[in-house]
Amino acid sequence: MAHTIRNQAKLIARVRRLRGQMEAIERALEAERSCGDILNLVASVRGAVQGLTLELIEDHLLAHVAGPSAGTDREQGAAELIEVVRRYLK
Repeated sequence: MAHTIRNQAKLIARVRRLRGQMEAIERALEAERSCGDILNLVASVRGAVQGLTLELIEDHLLAHVAGPSAGTDREQGAAELIEVVRRYLK
């Protein structure tokens, strides 16, 4: 997947922010913070994961389905995307 290599630094930065958010949830649980505070932290993680997923799906579409260089890769790229979207939406 050349598009993930091209955007690797940006994607890794997003994953590292996610890791930090998950660690914040762990700290909040250990500190016995209120349920509302913890739920807000979890909602932030969910939003960040959705943002990362959307970015990956968009890059996949542009590189393997709609891009000018997709060529014979188009059918396989579309099939992969359909499978990912089905799992994501379950």
